[in-house]
Amino acid sequence: MSDDPLVLSVTRLIEAPVPVVWRVATQRLAEWWCPKPWRVEIVEQDWRAGGRSAVVMHGPAGEAMPQEGVFLEVTPERRFVFTDAFRVGWVPQTPFMVGTMEFADEGGRTRYTGSARHWTGEDRDRHAAMGFEPGWSAVAAQLADLAESAARERS
Repeated sequence: MSDDPLVLSVTRLIEAPVPVVWRVATQRLAEWWCPKPWRVEIVEQDWRAGGRSAVVMHGPAGEAMPQEGVFLEVTPERRFVFTDAFRVGWVPQTPFMVGTMEFADEGGRTRYTGSARHWTGEDRDRHAAMGFEPGWSAVAAQLADLAESAARERS
């Protein structure tokens, strides 16, 4: 949990080593990125600083929520940071948040932390009201299920 009043975060201990969790997180994004029954369509994920991060989240009632942004940092097996404040080419757009997905070793297991830093308290409160905690916790559980299954297959 962050002491920053503009940050919302969730954390989960995943029973799989960091390299496995990282590989699942980055190579199987479509399988865990949004809580079921929602699904995500990957438009482009250019895994480098400045690279495009574009997805469309699809809801069970036909909703479509496009998300366009860039990666600010990609440090393999440690974290990736993205924002919707820019489109590819550093073209500014109306910002909502900076997202960070962190992966830390805890005795061969992975401490996953997903956080969202917002520009304003109003944005943070809106994100919380949209269901940040249950949504991002569900996503963390989906990532954990996939990574733990992948770790079992490797052993």
